[in-house]
Amino acid sequence: MTSVFSADGKNVPCTVIEAGPCVVTQVKTKEVDGYEAYQLAFAEAKEKNTTKPLMGIFKKAGTTPKRHLAEFKFEEEYNLGDTITVEIFNDSTFVDVTGTSKGKGFQGVMKRHGFGGVGQQTHGQDDRARKPGSIGACSYPAKVFKGMRMAGQMGGDRVTTKNLRVLKVIPEHNLILVKGSVAGCIGSTVLIQK
Repeated sequence: MTSVFSADGKNVPCTVIEAGPCVVTQVKTKEVDGYEAYQLAFAEAKEKNTTKPLMGIFKKAGTTPKRHLAEFKFEEEYNLGDTITVEIFNDSTFVDVTGTSKGKGFQGVMKRHGFGGVGQQTHGQDDRARKPGSIGACSYPAKVFKGMRMAGQMGGDRVTTKNLRVLKVIPEHNLILVKGSVAGCIGSTVLIQK
């Protein structure tokens, strides 16, 4: 994340995302595939690290191997091998950004779910200040209900942040600036949709 100054002098936190150029590698049609979509490819890859089926897709589109593939639905018409740049976001005010959040490993209930813990360290609360407390009832129902908030793996989830304001589009560097933060670490791949 970084920040930019708005026209009225306010410091606005934003995230800079490199968006494109993306190449149309497949055109999905209702007759052949059962739905309509465009498969886009992004980020250069080495030919030795690309499988033969993917190499066939890239050769058919007339492009070099790419690292990431994703499908999108567009109102505009595109052909196989067309290049889509960040300029498609020029008329957009808000976008949705999907990414994988940072993995934080196995975490306790205080960090994972925001439990308060045992406030006072008295009355025999010797070693349980950050523990979850009681998790179930007595002999009936004699089980822990599904969805009980407990310790476990945190992060590494697919997260969509909706309605992020587009602050600026820089077409010469394929950059888009959106207000606020997006899921993922620096250098991770995200999906941007209008």
